[in-house]
Amino acid sequence: MAHFVIMGCGRVGATLAHTLEDSGHSVAIIDQDERAFRRLRTGFGGRKITGVGFDQDTLKQADIENAYAFAAVSSGDNSNILATRVARETFHVEHVVARIYDPGRAEIYQRLGIPTVAAVRWSADQVLRRILPETAIKGDFREPSGRLFLTELSLHPDWIGRHILDIEAAARVRVAYLTRFGEGMLPGPDTSYQQGDTVHAMVVGAQAAEIGHILASPPSKEI
Repeated sequence: MAHFVIMGCGRVGATLAHTLEDSGHSVAIIDQDERAFRRLRTGFGGRKITGVGFDQDTLKQADIENAYAFAAVSSGDNSNILATRVARETFHVEHVVARIYDPGRAEIYQRLGIPTVAAVRWSADQVLRRILPETAIKGDFREPSGRLFLTELSLHPDWIGRHILDIEAAARVRVAYLTRFGEGMLPGPDTSYQQGDTVHAMVVGAQAAEIGHILASPPSKEI
């Protein structure tokens, strides 16, 4: 069981809170408007904190210091990015994600190393992929036999600087393309994984759990 902190108790935040609680995790959800917590189901067992999600005292009330992940899914781009930066840079939360409404800001956020989900293609599942990297490998495209699928991978920060070929060898995947600063690119033999990159790879479905575990951990010294 892990602890998760969510900022924003709209439809998105409430869905995430319920999904995480149903998976056996502890959840704290923050919102400026106490009335927003009415969206949570009766019997919700997580913490409900009224306050500003980027305020350090508010985050401490949500037990951010012990959080495995932080998701900022309020209705404000600036608030989401600021809160995510505080969670990562002040409290050193490794897994963070911010919901955005303005796709034009994506490159800026990527340069800050903050995973983002644009509202135009947003779903709770996409957020969960970024904060539950070991358990949420789900394919965006599956070939007819169902054995292989194309999916977005989550990597431990220690993979930054490693060649894409090293990632392929360690996890036994084939990297199809990268998203870097909001644009797709085909990796070459000398391409390295950089902070802010999103890696898309073809994966054998039966090996998804093992692949998630390998890439969520630091690379071995043998690579």
